[in-house]
Amino acid sequence: MNRIPKTGFRIQDSGVVGQKERKKGFKNGGLLNHFLPFPTTLLSFASLSLSLFCGFRLEQSVPANQMANEAVNPDEPVVVGEELDHVRIITLNRPRHLNVISSKVVSLLAQYLEKWEKDEQPQLILIKGAGRAFSAGGDLKMFYEGRKSRDSCLEVVYRMYWLCYHIHTYKKTQVALVHGISMGGGASFMVPMKFSVVTEKTIFATPEASIGFHVDCGFSYILSHLPGHLGEYLALTGARLNGKELVVAGLATHFVPLERLPELEKRLISLNAGDENAVKATIEEFSLHVQLDEDSVLNKKHMIDECFSKDTVADIIKSLETEASKEGNGWIGPILKGLKRSSPTGLKVTLKSIREGRKQTLAECLKREFRLTMNILRTTISADVYEGIRALTIDKDNAPKWDPPALDQVDDEKIDLVFQPFTEDLELRIPEQEDCRWDGKYENSVYAKQTSNE
Repeated sequence: MNRIPKTGFRIQDSGVVGQKERKKGFKNGGLLNHFLPFPTTLLSFASLSLSLFCGFRLEQSVPANQMANEAVNPDEPVVVGEELDHVRIITLNRPRHLNVISSKVVSLLAQYLEKWEKDEQPQLILIKGAGRAFSAGGDLKMFYEGRKSRDSCLEVVYRMYWLCYHIHTYKKTQVALVHGISMGGGASFMVPMKFSVVTEKTIFATPEASIGFHVDCGFSYILSHLPGHLGEYLALTGARLNGKELVVAGLATHFVPLERLPELEKRLISLNAGDENAVKATIEEFSLHVQLDEDSVLNKKHMIDECFSKDTVADIIKSLETEASKEGNGWIGPILKGLKRSSPTGLKVTLKSIREGRKQTLAECLKREFRLTMNILRTTISADVYEGIRALTIDKDNAPKWDPPALDQVDDEKIDLVFQPFTEDLELRIPEQEDCRWDGKYENSVYAKQTSNE
């Protein structure tokens, strides 16, 4: 059920727990009050969620090639799975931490989804976040502290991208019920679903490029298939989209007022079936027709396409500068400021990744993203990702010192280097045949064998 965005604008472990246990996770919205309202600068904004790796706790003491450790309360399941006749419910259950994606979250999700796809009983899968966020990344500080341990996060990166492929291609009907923050890797549990329901409180962004990383978790594929050059705009600027904008852009299927979301969930459970037409009809009983706000950036589609279609990041910035000088284009100023503060290397890698994604399959994109992530974390051409984290969450000076510091100093040959394929045995293993689609797990990879021999 690989849902590609629409091609045009439209202006506890792995055990099942009971209802009582599940409700405990909804009592505290936690850090959301600390983070909102969102800062307007892209670098500050990026600190909220930086896709996959932001959610993973990496310790400096972790040996190379070993799964990253994480600070998780062992008495509180980070993912809650419920089995209700033909319906299965997944709840991301770290509300006080905005439902960060940890290594345990990845493992549990993969276990649930594989089990339920192979079992004939489950027909409908619901996924949601406890508290007031869907999923927003995690603790950059712990990631930063693991920077000196080579490949300390390799296992969780591998498992996450492998999981992303299976979410995109899942065989049962999935519905994401999304409120609050849904960013980076967290949004990879929303966008690919057959049905993704958003509200007036939903906030989406992919802000990775600003700190020297790249859009990952399948988003080089997703964003590159958006209409025109909206994908380049979202990937390079980290711009936020609200619920209505997500539906119009094709990144969500339905808009439902937040106050009606619990009732919709009950109705879907009572439906007790996975028939797509029946599920769609049920959601549409609750959904509203979407009309963009007058000041929505999606009303600037023509200008976005004009500027972000340019061949290079430098040309995109020049085009934006030209348009910014014209009357009525004040909205471009903050975009330019954010781009000029972002990592030059991160911007170049991200633009190239989106452009390649437009010509590649989902599997090819995920394999490329795996190579990019590992090369960036290994500082193959730059340590910008760690400098970005330092400036955001360690010293909090918001004054990163990029290396190199300017776009014209970033060697294109070095950018090409991080895109080079690994040897076949070191690539992310995406199953090619349907009868063995759950093969390719990390534990059967050469990386796991190398770890066991150390």
